Amino acid sequence: MASNDLTHICFLQPFTIFNFWAYNLCMALSVLVILLLAVLYESIKVGKARLLHQALMNLSIPTSQQLIEEADQDSSSSDSLPVSRSPLRWFLCHFGQSLLHVAQVVVGYFMMLAVMSYNTWIFFGVVLGSGVGYYLAYPLLSMT
Repeated sequence: MASNDLTHICFLQPFTIFNFWAYNLCMALSVLVILLLAVLYESIKVGKARLLHQALMNLSIPTSQQLIEEADQDSSSSDSLPVSRSPLRWFLCHFGQSLLHVAQVVVGYFMMLAVMSYNTWIFFGVVLGSGVGYYLAYPLLSMT
C-alpha cells in the first residue's frame, strides 16, 4: 500500500509544478491588468481636465466681443435670428464629461475591488500603475 501511495504522489508531482507556474503566471497577468487599469484611471482624469479646459475656452465669450456682436445684430436689418451653437456645444461637452466621469468611477471601483482582495502584489500594481499613469498623462495637460 505504501508503494502505491508513493506512485500516486510521484504521478501528481508534475501537475503541482504546473499549477505553481500557472498560479504565478495568472498572478503576474492580474497585476499587469490592474497596473494598466490604474494608468487608464489617471488618463481618464487628464482627459476630463482637458475636456473641461476646452469647454471653458470654447464657451466663454469675452464681454467686449459680446458687446460688438450685439451692436452688429442691432445695426443689421435682417429679420432672421442668429443661430447660437453655444447650447449645443455646452451639451456635447457636458455629455462627454459625464461619460468620462462614469468611466472613471467604474475603473475606480474595479481597482478598489482588486485592492480589497488584500493581495499585496495587487496593491503594489495599483500604486505603481497610478504613479506611471500620473507620470505619463499629466504632461499632456501642459500641451494645450
